Amino acid sequence: MSEGCGYNCEDCSSKCSKADFIVKQNELSDVKRVVGIVSGKGGVGKSLVTSLLAVDAMRAGKRVAILDADITGPSVPKAFGLRDKAMGMDDKYILPVATSRGIEVMSLNLLMDDDTKPVIWRGPILAETVKQFWRDVVWGDIDCMYVDMPPGTGDVPLTVFQSLPLNGIIVVTSPQELVSMIVAKAVNMAKLMNIPILGIVENMSYYECPDCHRKEEIFGASKVESVAKEFGIPKFARLPIRPDLAKLCDEGMIEDVDEKILAALTGIAD
Repeated sequence: MSEGCGYNCEDCSSKCSKADFIVKQNELSDVKRVVGIVSGKGGVGKSLVTSLLAVDAMRAGKRVAILDADITGPSVPKAFGLRDKAMGMDDKYILPVATSRGIEVMSLNLLMDDDTKPVIWRGPILAETVKQFWRDVVWGDIDCMYVDMPPGTGDVPLTVFQSLPLNGIIVVTSPQELVSMIVAKAVNMAKLMNIPILGIVENMSYYECPDCHRKEEIFGASKVESVAKEFGIPKFARLPIRPDLAKLCDEGMIEDVDEKILAALTGIAD
């Protein structure tokens, strides 16, 4: 990596490799697998999918962590009902906060006295914070970490793609914006960075009547299968609109989600 690198790999003639950018973890952490959760735009339920994937992996007996890289809009702590703040260790490291079922979480909201204060930081500071969450947090022995990224293809997603040893990404979308152009932005960015695309999740895909169990595609017919085929994405999943799921997130009880919801996502991040 050359001095003064602008991180614009597409137009760069340098001979540096991805390994030059990877941030080394501390000696107290051993994260074996890292999966990023991305979206082409906001409001599609990316943090929800991140949380559900973590819960599913936890129930499968894995040691799981969530790195909340959505610095300006962190919502993972709310979904898990986390109220304790992250603590320092030896004036050098940061300890993550564990959920009630043992999922390790680090989010900016776990460091702030007031969760409602806006984070008004420029890109380089946001990017450095994400690196610090990877480098300075004592994660311990983790089988799989899920990284909840902000939407789009800006500084923070670029930092995650370049600085963390990602094993792959999951793209999250919804029916009303599931068009080739939107999905292509996230997919093409991952391909430019040589990051495998593990699957695509269509959130709010349909609503199922609790009485007659008829499914209604409120936001239009699902196109997730055809889009997955178009971009060569090996796996896809559909998540329904579930008022009870929204309630679990609001109450900080996402770990109590039923198996039927998790079944749709099982294996998509493998």
